[in-house]
Amino acid sequence: MLAAPFTALNRVFTPFTNLMAGRPVLATFQVNLRCNSACGYCDLPLNVGRYEMNREEIQGVFSGLYRDGVRFVLVQGGEPLLRRDLPEILEDLSAMGFQLTLITNGTKLTTHLVERLGRLPLAISVSLDTLDREQYRQIRGADQLLQVLEGIALLKEFPHPKFLTCIVSEVNRTEVPAVVRFAREQGFLPVVGAYHWNVGTYGRPDELLMYDRSSAAAVFSGLLDDELIPPGYLRKFVEDNVSWLRGQKLEPCDAGRYSIAIDASGNVSPCLAFPSVGNLLQLSLSEILGRFDRSAIKTCSDRSSCNRLDGRVVGTILRHPITALRSARALTSRGALTT
Repeated sequence: MLAAPFTALNRVFTPFTNLMAGRPVLATFQVNLRCNSACGYCDLPLNVGRYEMNREEIQGVFSGLYRDGVRFVLVQGGEPLLRRDLPEILEDLSAMGFQLTLITNGTKLTTHLVERLGRLPLAISVSLDTLDREQYRQIRGADQLLQVLEGIALLKEFPHPKFLTCIVSEVNRTEVPAVVRFAREQGFLPVVGAYHWNVGTYGRPDELLMYDRSSAAAVFSGLLDDELIPPGYLRKFVEDNVSWLRGQKLEPCDAGRYSIAIDASGNVSPCLAFPSVGNLLQLSLSEILGRFDRSAIKTCSDRSSCNRLDGRVVGTILRHPITALRSARALTSRGALTT
């Protein structure tokens, strides 16, 4: 008779236990490895016919992850909306209790899909680096800006948090403030990150996109000076990008500690910059965590090799509770972003 309440208590306390023990609460999940863009900064193994877990396998894997205390999932690809059963997968994960953020290039959004996603407690992040059609083609390798803008328009009344992610590169440096203003005008929270290359297995070097660090740092500093980034974690992330671009040391990374990366086949790595060390269809999360090369992860973190949001957000919020409170306020007052 005690089994049910004990299980319920375990579900409540396990994520807190994970935070105290330095175990994952966040997973970046590449639900597919297919994409209709060809971004210059992406070196993921896309469109090569790799195995993608089916819906039932994903249910099994994430049921186990939920029991292990993972609560937040960033669902991305490839382009996740190319997966036909994505709505069902998101509904499954939501029913398990996960807090979800869907990361998409926005080209495949439809009225019906937006309505369906709006019924889930789901945040959406749309990637948009520029409002210039030719620059978009140069960065993303496809002439899709008009489709993205149409998708963003469909999200006007979306009832949950929505983000617009802009990656700073040499091509779009001067366009970034305009993109951030556009995001706020449309009711999106702006997420501005830096293009990374040659960070472990992450980030393809593209001479067209590669920037001088001081020039890129000036872009982020300008966003702060003009107060274009709302208070909370997103502003802290921009501040950290300035520090990173200036060669300063960042706070410890979450990779393999508070966060993990899972590819479409179920392979797990500390983050996208590290190779996988085990598959969740064959091994438990605890077994896989035991295979992580902690010294290599620490070395990468100590060098502040990158400033990826998914590898920084949990630790930053834990270390900066006031930042977390301001972030929560920004998420609940999106209407004020249009000012």
